[in-house]
Amino acid sequence: MGLMGLRGRKVVPQRTPGELDAMAVAGALVASALAAVRQAAAPGVSTAALDEVAESVIRDGGGMPSFLGYHGYPASICASVNDRVVHGIPSAEEILAPGDLVSIDCGAIVDGWHGDSAITFGVGTLIPVDEALSQATKEAMEAGASAMVPGNRLTDVSHAIETATRAAEKRYGRKFGIVDGYGGHGIGRQMHMDPFLPNEGAPGRGPHLAVGSVLAIEPMLTLGTTKTVVLEDEWTVVTADGSRAAHWEHTVAVTEDGPRILTQ
Repeated sequence: MGLMGLRGRKVVPQRTPGELDAMAVAGALVASALAAVRQAAAPGVSTAALDEVAESVIRDGGGMPSFLGYHGYPASICASVNDRVVHGIPSAEEILAPGDLVSIDCGAIVDGWHGDSAITFGVGTLIPVDEALSQATKEAMEAGASAMVPGNRLTDVSHAIETATRAAEKRYGRKFGIVDGYGGHGIGRQMHMDPFLPNEGAPGRGPHLAVGSVLAIEPMLTLGTTKTVVLEDEWTVVTADGSRAAHWEHTVAVTEDGPRILTQ
């Protein structure tokens, strides 16, 4: 006992190559569920119907939905439309309309390992500013994933996300809000594990990244405020000013050969 102090520097928890392969099985199932949801999303379709699509794909693929029952959450996906940022509960009463901006977050468990991913898309054609918001968020996620290399530290990923967001602002000619208080996380045998990953901040801080370290990287951007409100259902997070939001997420591992996306 008492050896913990000898471990020296803190490292984001590592998985073996075999464990990463197992996580990638769960991640591939999440990717399939998200692709099916995107294909099913159309004007007149309810978000509850999308939830049924995702749950069917996950169960048919030998997995379990990780969101369903998580702290009492009642569905297999989060469906966050327009000003909803995250944790939108699917509903038979919520009917998609042309031009809606839809974020779908989904998780699956296979053999005890978790995959977690999110996408944003439009119902039909998006207006340019909404398309820019989704693209900027995706680019920020990809920049964060690119920072998942040995020798970096946790907030090097945060800084990469923030830097990509600011670069997107210049390219698209408008400001984006980085949502306060929400971010990525460790993942493995549980969906949410330490450390918490901020979506902005100075580089060079926090635990180190090493081969096998895994993080769920998930920027959330808005067309306005960084502030949010939780609705009376105690789940749904909306922008405080009613502006639209986007959310992209991948589960990403550090390997000797570069970042490995586990949710594709």
